[in-house]
Amino acid sequence: MMWFDDQFENTFRRMSNRFFNTGDIFENPNGNQVHTCGPHYYGYQITVGPDGKPRVKEWGNVRPTSASSLANDAGAKKPYVDETLNEKEKTLHLVTEMPGIEKSDIQVNVFDGIVSICAGHDDRKYDVKIPLKYKVDEDSAKAKYKNGILELTFALAEERIKGRVVSVE
Repeated sequence: MMWFDDQFENTFRRMSNRFFNTGDIFENPNGNQVHTCGPHYYGYQITVGPDGKPRVKEWGNVRPTSASSLANDAGAKKPYVDETLNEKEKTLHLVTEMPGIEKSDIQVNVFDGIVSICAGHDDRKYDVKIPLKYKVDEDSAKAKYKNGILELTFALAEERIKGRVVSVE
């Protein structure tokens, strides 16, 4: 089993050097001992259960050390936004979690293919700009906020065919 571990570590080192070109990223600066410490990852998934309550599922092997690691320069957190396209209904849904604020604290702007969401109440502040991957009818925007979950719905813009059919005589 030790042989396999050594082979795996050597292969991982060579791949790290080739892809990241950083030399031996595992060398301890205080000596020649090897210290394996990665990779580190963290994430979460927000879903709404059948009872309408949000459910948060965390995953990864580390957690952020503080709320400031998720904050921008102004101290506002950048919430994760889930984007779902419903081709059958021709709608785009954006869902984000912003707990601790009131409906009246939320400001949503849609301009030139970018959705801007700003919210703040007491010490909680959220700010995110989402470039839309799909063309939407900006006038069709609808927003709902319940139990810390903001849901935005847009109708997809109908693509009009430019030009006309010319009959041949």
